[in-house]
Parts: sequence; C-alpha cells; structure tokens
Amino acid sequence: MAPWEVLDLVCHHLDPKSLAVASCVCKSWLISMSSDHLWKPICTSNFPSLSTLKITNPTVPYRRLYVIGCSAAKRRRQTPPKPRLLLDNLIFTINIFRHNNSSSNSFCTLAKPGNELTLDPNGIFKFDIDVDNYDVFEALEDEEVVRVTWNVVLEGWRGVFGMMENCKGKGGVEGWFSEELPSPGCCCRLSAVACSGIVADLKLGFCDGRRKVKKVSVGILCVVNWRYVSVDDALRYLQHFLLPCAV
Repeated sequence: MAPWEVLDLVCHHLDPKSLAVASCVCKSWLISMSSDHLWKPICTSNFPSLSTLKITNPTVPYRRLYVIGCSAAKRRRQTPPKPRLLLDNLIFTINIFRHNNSSSNSFCTLAKPGNELTLDPNGIFKFDIDVDNYDVFEALEDEEVVRVTWNVVLEGWRGVFGMMENCKGKGGVEGWFSEELPSPGCCCRLSAVACSGIVADLKLGFCDGRRKVKKVSVGILCVVNWRYVSVDDALRYLQHFLLPCAV
C-alpha cells in the first residue's frame, strides 16, 4: 500500500483538531488533511446550514466553512464583560404631557436616581417609581391621549439617552406605552437575546379607581420572548450611548 493511501486511511479516523495539527507537518500533509472528502462529513454533522453554502460558492472548501462555524459558535458562547456603567450612575426622568396641550410643560414630572431604585429579585431591568402627587391625574378625561417622555441621564449631566420621546397612548385604565430602541451596533457586547431587538416599556399603575396613578413602571423588553432583559444587559446597552469611549 502506498504511503499516501495509508495517510488517507488514517485521516478518516482523526478528529477536527488532530486534522488541523497534522496539516502543519508539511505541505503534502496540508493538502491531504484539507481535502473536502475529509471535511465534508465533519462540517455537515456540526454545521449543516453552513454546508449548504457550497451550492452558492463551490470554491469554498469545507475546512474553511468548518472554521467559520467554530468561530461563530465560540463568539456566541462568550460571556459579555461586566458593564462599566453602574445603575448608581443614572437618573431616570419621566415627563407626562396632555396630548391636546401644545405647551412644553408637563403635568407630571418624575426624577429618580438609580441608587434609590429597588432591584427586581430576578435581576431584570424593571423598576417601579412611586408618584407622590397622583391627584394630578384626576384632571384627565376618559380615554384621553397623553404623551410620555423618558430619559436616562448620566450623573453630573455628562450625557443623556432618550428611551422614549413623546410616545402617545391613552392615560386610561391600561396606561401602557412602548417604543422601539435603536440598535446598539456591533461594538456593544450584549447577550444574544438582548441583541435580537429591544423596546422601552412604560406602564402607569393605577389605584383608587382609574384616575389616580400611584406608580410608573419602566423597563426594557426583548421582542423575541417579550421578557425583560437583565440589569447587566440593559447597562451594557445604555453604556454604548452614554459612555461611547468605554465600549
């Protein structure tokens, strides 16, 4: 049996890592170990969707497709770094306007420092902000449309990010508002879920009937599973806009 035939038989019993190491021995081994008939079953079993790319570009070797698939899988498994932005660095400001009033003066203004917010026991980015003077909502008419603005301010007024800008909704029984947030871009290392699409969420919590708002609940929702993102993911997202030099 010719040496190359022996080598070919041995190659079929090697795992991807061993094949890659053996291909570094010499040029002839590199050619043998990079053959499509070796890497096709490996690529097909591990990354079947990538294997179909051969149809669009037959010149791409299966070895290359397998390397691409491994790199992508490794990036997905990487744990994002801890955010440099802290909740204590933020101030939540919320303004509620009557929609039929052209004045820039809101009839309800809330400002809550991050260090005064109560963390959810599940670690999600959702907070309840108490409304002290909730009698002001008694002036609202049934099903009246209101406008809500929600900003996150970096301490010392070093930056501000608009979570919600003049978002319209009914100030009636439900009082629910949502607005899609901009993409953080490729430089913001969030979890895969948080990168899939997120929205700012705000709800008015009523008491004593429909007229008095006792609290305002704010948070960030993932549109994939419609669940609130974690505090760390939300801080990494806000960090991209408030601390651009830190991402």
